[in-house]
Amino acid sequence: MQPARWILAAAICGTLAACGHTSDQGGHAAAKRSASAAAPAAAATVAAPIGIDLTGIDKSVRPGDDFFAYANGNWLKTARIPADRSNTGNFLTLFEKAQQRIAELIGNAGKGNPAAGSNARKIADDYAAFMDEAAIEKQGLAPLQPELTAIAHIASRADLARVLGSRLRADVDPINATHFHTDHLFGLFVTQGLEDTSHNIAYLLQGGLGMPSREYYLSDDPAMKGFRDKYRVYVAALLKQAGTPDPDAAAKTVLDLETRIARAQTSLIDSQDVHKANNLWSPADFARKAPGLDWNAYFKAAGLAGQKQIDVWQPHAVTGLSKLVAHEPLSAWKMLLRFHTLDRDANLLPKAYADLAFDFHGRTLQGVPQQRARSKQAIAEVDGDLGDAVGQLYVRQYFPASSRAEVEQMVHNIIAAFGQRIDTLSWMTPATREKARAKLTTLRVGVGYPDSWRDYGSLQIRADDALGNHLRAEQFETRHQLAKLGQPVDRAEWWMTPQTVNAVNLPLQNALNFPAAILEAPFFDPKADPAANYGAIGAIIGHEISHSFDNTGAEFDDQGKLENWWTPADAAHFKAATEQLAKQFDQYQALPGLHVNGEQTLGENIADVSGLTVAYAAYHQSLDGKPAPVIDGLSGDQRFFLAFGQAWRSKIRDAALRQRLATDVHAPANFRAETVRNLDAWYDAFDVKPGEQLYLAPDQRVKIW
Repeated sequence: MQPARWILAAAICGTLAACGHTSDQGGHAAAKRSASAAAPAAAATVAAPIGIDLTGIDKSVRPGDDFFAYANGNWLKTARIPADRSNTGNFLTLFEKAQQRIAELIGNAGKGNPAAGSNARKIADDYAAFMDEAAIEKQGLAPLQPELTAIAHIASRADLARVLGSRLRADVDPINATHFHTDHLFGLFVTQGLEDTSHNIAYLLQGGLGMPSREYYLSDDPAMKGFRDKYRVYVAALLKQAGTPDPDAAAKTVLDLETRIARAQTSLIDSQDVHKANNLWSPADFARKAPGLDWNAYFKAAGLAGQKQIDVWQPHAVTGLSKLVAHEPLSAWKMLLRFHTLDRDANLLPKAYADLAFDFHGRTLQGVPQQRARSKQAIAEVDGDLGDAVGQLYVRQYFPASSRAEVEQMVHNIIAAFGQRIDTLSWMTPATREKARAKLTTLRVGVGYPDSWRDYGSLQIRADDALGNHLRAEQFETRHQLAKLGQPVDRAEWWMTPQTVNAVNLPLQNALNFPAAILEAPFFDPKADPAANYGAIGAIIGHEISHSFDNTGAEFDDQGKLENWWTPADAAHFKAATEQLAKQFDQYQALPGLHVNGEQTLGENIADVSGLTVAYAAYHQSLDGKPAPVIDGLSGDQRFFLAFGQAWRSKIRDAALRQRLATDVHAPANFRAETVRNLDAWYDAFDVKPGEQLYLAPDQRVKIW
């Protein structure tokens, strides 16, 4: 599950694929419009980089009918999704750029015979181990044998609790912090408490599924039923490859138990209610409220013994899952854990296992026809195992201090514009305004990279042990997170590496991270026209700032404490506006008969509207009262909105889109581009008239900040 991701960290994209979209434009017709209709009356020639892909614009589409298609239509006609990807677009372009740079850094890391134990040696050895397919084939399942043996020796419920606890890992990806992979019945995240903001606590969250979400098990949608049938075939094939007797019967056992786990889980929407997540349980509470699992044995094996309180994010799910531990046959749990162990890191096992896993998780669930090149997989593996070590090399080589300073200035400008809007909102009462101001004043912004780096000195990396390296890296990270429990909160802590193409708001820390890798063209170019920079990276910056003030940010004060700071009147106004936005997104059809869930995506949609609004205000303030120049026949406002529309340029495969709609809190990218319809200035910039498909009457345009 990925239910509470936003509360731990609200990002511009849930994952790289979540930034994608479908090329089906939701039924919007492509109406004709003359090229001159969208052009400003005045024209002047200004020699400056525009920062916009003029050739990608499709002038046969009216901006007011489908702004995404207008901004990107010509690009859409020729864009092809790579065979090894579920999507393509600007985010993938930047991701591939970062990956190429990382490949060069990894290649250079091994030169000159770096000292044993150094970061350079670890990077080179981790890459070499993944690329050594002969060694992986020779090892077979040997690296997993300790786990497989422990599972096979489960003879009691206490044994089961110990094995489940020993497999608990801290998930350090804030974007998917509550989406735990197959071997986690529960997930662990460590950060400050919802009420005690001075110390770190453990959060226990639901997990335990091999497919992306509970909907894959419970939905009556024909496509979902088809996935279940193919999943059963995959489970049987993987177990058979490992020599499991009667693999077809074993696969049925696994699917039946996972279906019961899915029924016990809490829905994505319910999991987004932070008040339902504020449940501090003592060890005695677990035994009383969630009987069935030997919690003392579980916590001891998990490294959580001695914790006086743990926050249980989905109490209904924890109770239900614990009941399943007590009542489902041990043989079923043993088979489930055996399959999960094989499936979890199948890409690090011999080719027969890796191919089976890709065929289901990539080809079937994502629609990706071709596995990525081995070298690209190796880069991703090193990046995951040694993220900060790679990040140090990345920023040293590719992120100059001048870029950091320029982005920091843009952030300062957008925060200032946000503050001015807070001061002038007619509907906001003085009490709420004061709290909002305090929150903006204490907002901590990190640009490019953290001020301190992870020390990998105690992590053993070997050049002949790919899977062992990864398992040790997971354990290393879990120990690091567990060591933070009960300790003072580091409010400067980063939750993304510099080479990540994303940006994040951390509500509990009241902080923002903008990694170096996203601070590149087409999102940011220090030489480009300011209109393009404010429309692209500026809107992303505004998006992340506004998360501190959206439907979830409103639940946290300036110190990240769970405390709603809205007066009843202000809360009522805010709720009415956000309900209107949810209904707006409910109308978007992503696939035939499958609509966006406006409630599920509400927080991100609020951030898009608010971020674009404040970025627009900051852009105009940056002009210092001077008129924006006309460049290539486009006014400043047109360039600003086009940059925003092109920032969401992407295509996604239908299977991958279906998965995102079921699991992600972000709307498909093409609909995010249509956010412009809520800003009055967009109507003026492109002469949008009543009757055009995106037209909203002034009182229907959502205005929050």
